[in-house]
Amino acid sequence: MALQSPFFNNNNHRRDAEPVRPPSQSPNAAALAAAQQPPPAAPVASGNAAAPATKEGESKLTVGPNIKLKGVEITDCDTLVVEGSVEATMDSRVIQISERGAFKGSAEIDIAEIRGQFDGNLTARQKLVIYSTGKVTGRVRYGKVVIEEGGQLSGEIEFGASGTPSRIGANAAEVQSFRNSAVG
Repeated sequence: MALQSPFFNNNNHRRDAEPVRPPSQSPNAAALAAAQQPPPAAPVASGNAAAPATKEGESKLTVGPNIKLKGVEITDCDTLVVEGSVEATMDSRVIQISERGAFKGSAEIDIAEIRGQFDGNLTARQKLVIYSTGKVTGRVRYGKVVIEEGGQLSGEIEFGASGTPSRIGANAAEVQSFRNSAVG
């Protein structure tokens, strides 16, 4: 006895798949009417509200885990997500380095979110965020800075585009300890 698959030769399912159209409407008119309808709205993704979302039409490059990208210049990239290892120069809008990610080189960006390692010249024109697992070393310039407890920042640090750089080698706990000793 042969069994028949419900996906083949079953006219009951076929009626559901084809839209019902009035007898006076041709197949081409039905296709034209369907094409004129607006596309369904994309679902809103939930996630970290602090992370800037990539908008439609913006370019995003993700260097996945265990991937090594070396000796390149990254341009015209709105968001770079580093989960592997990148050795490059870049001018972008946003860089996000994951806990296991590492970037070595030079980057001029608007917003930097560091959970892994950054080594080199970093200019964060708007905001630099170093999470508790993040470590940034080298020459760093920033508009605003946020360092979670445990995050590390060391090297030549400069606020804004101009100013006198200061030599810093500290993590967030050492900065708090320095503040406490300076007050008392």
